[in-house]
Amino acid sequence: MTNQTVAPFGTWTSPISAAMVAAGAMPLSSPRIDGKDIYWVESRATESGRQVIVKTDELGGQSDVNPPPFNARSRVHEYGGGSYLVHDGATYFSNFSDNRIYQIHKGTAALPITPSGYSRYADFILDKTRNRLISVSEDHTDQTREPVNRLVAVFLNGSKEAVLAEGYDFYSSPRLSPDGTQLAWLCWKHPNMPWDGCELWVAGFDATGRLRDAKKVAGSDHESIFQPEWSPDGKLYFISDRTGWWNLYRSADGKITPLCQTEADFGRAQWGFGMSAYGFASANEIVCTYVRQGIHTLATLTIKTGTLIPITGQYTDIQEVQVGNGFAIIIAGSATRPMELIKLNLSTAIASTLAQSVPNLPSPDMLSAAEVISFPTTNQQTAYGFYYPPANPAFMPPPNSQPPLIVISHGGPTASATTALRMGIQYWTSRGFAVLDVNYRGSTGYGRAYREALNGQWGVVDVDDCESGAKHLVARGLADPNKLIIRGGSAGGFTALCALAFRKTFKAGASHYGVSDLAALAADTHKFESRYEIRLVGSEDLYRQRSPIDHADNISCPVIFFQGLDDKVVPPEQSERMANALKARHVPVAYIAYEGEGHGFRKAENIQRTFEAELYFYSKVFGLGLPEGVATVDIVGL
Repeated sequence: MTNQTVAPFGTWTSPISAAMVAAGAMPLSSPRIDGKDIYWVESRATESGRQVIVKTDELGGQSDVNPPPFNARSRVHEYGGGSYLVHDGATYFSNFSDNRIYQIHKGTAALPITPSGYSRYADFILDKTRNRLISVSEDHTDQTREPVNRLVAVFLNGSKEAVLAEGYDFYSSPRLSPDGTQLAWLCWKHPNMPWDGCELWVAGFDATGRLRDAKKVAGSDHESIFQPEWSPDGKLYFISDRTGWWNLYRSADGKITPLCQTEADFGRAQWGFGMSAYGFASANEIVCTYVRQGIHTLATLTIKTGTLIPITGQYTDIQEVQVGNGFAIIIAGSATRPMELIKLNLSTAIASTLAQSVPNLPSPDMLSAAEVISFPTTNQQTAYGFYYPPANPAFMPPPNSQPPLIVISHGGPTASATTALRMGIQYWTSRGFAVLDVNYRGSTGYGRAYREALNGQWGVVDVDDCESGAKHLVARGLADPNKLIIRGGSAGGFTALCALAFRKTFKAGASHYGVSDLAALAADTHKFESRYEIRLVGSEDLYRQRSPIDHADNISCPVIFFQGLDDKVVPPEQSERMANALKARHVPVAYIAYEGEGHGFRKAENIQRTFEAELYFYSKVFGLGLPEGVATVDIVGL
């Protein structure tokens, strides 16, 4: 391109503003099919993160189902998911403000079907024969103990709900057989997370609608089951990692049969309810998604032969699959497309876009495409990530210069980075920063062994992999060793803070509601994750050795903290104590807290403020010059 301006990396001006990133922050989730109608959930930053159920009919007309102020969001396990159900035009949803289930029937006003109280609900299905919903319930009535999780029946006529299953610490995925005679579900106990080990159970119903003859079908403390589903002909299918990979199985006539054994993951970490990686096109064909080396593929699986045939290679991240009559619905993205709701004709493979998470994209030449990389790390292992080079056609760097590098450690930590286009990453690359999004050991999509490599090693091997990735790019001449940054949110914030406390590779860092004190987290977090860190760290004796707050005196580089004051997962005290410890030692530090925000920021103005503050912070720390139109940040000690 001619007439390019020569300017140092990290100083380029960009049309991708923080306001644009915030305005386009509309995550899509939970697609559902009801006959010819399609539904999904939009989380709208412009409405303070209100989750809106959207419907489109066969003619393409779209409408919001739940009007303001209703917010279709569940708080079971705090992360929620599975917040609504549609059937024959009736919508049932969990309302965030009061945790009650409401019904909207073909445009009528929302009416509650559960009483006010201390129960939360998620992952419901309609038991039409018995005029009730079957739901996961989380009872917070007794504030002196952990909440109690159960499977319950919620009667649509207003009768008192009935307990169907209890005794395990957690329940999920109730699924009713096509004839309504059997119920399947998942359950597990402390200290397991569902991806460590859980159990698949099936039971019939007695004349009163209670469960009878319950039996365990699969699963154990060392086998993770994901997404049980009934086929149209009444057979039970599920995903299990019994071979080391989450593969598909069928249970019928007392026998479990693998459908397609392969070194790929069809399942995912069950952080939320209602997740779906496959669905039935017929009794003999499944539409599914699987992931190899961090890349997703959509495919059909012929049940009788086990033949797996990719449908299209257009999408590299596929989060949800729902199947209707002759079509599939997926939420998917690629290096050039953010996550979108796609309707795919199964006969022609023609795809149409129903909804976009980012409605207005910049020109393609402004976008940095991910390069899938692998690199050597400690213990003679290999780690993975996605590298994004700086990209802005209006600028070129001075000769023989390298860009600042932002290394991202994803949350979870049992989760993964995405290959889909994210405007938050393009915000940085269009300004001349390089980005490395690391799938460190412990990430999903690389088999159980890779996932379990973090057990007992959290704060060690994840830090190793982030550091190894940065050094790998420096060695390739793709990053300035004096301008290496690490940032992360939640568990990723813990990894970032550990990297700053225990290593000297990174020269600045950002913690978004990150963990800094493992002992305090164990004492103050919610039930779902209350034993999580024991498996990840190994023992409580190691908490002080691994906690950044106990080694804050090792941190000498600048750090910026962002925190929601309503966070129930990582309480605000974690960030506040860490920031104060650095201030006391005159280490440059900034701390920005948001009223009304929880674990992750949902309000557009706060998302915008976060990106601008982080840019201002790095610009000041590395002397890049102050960006235009960005509010200043109070950096103590700089």
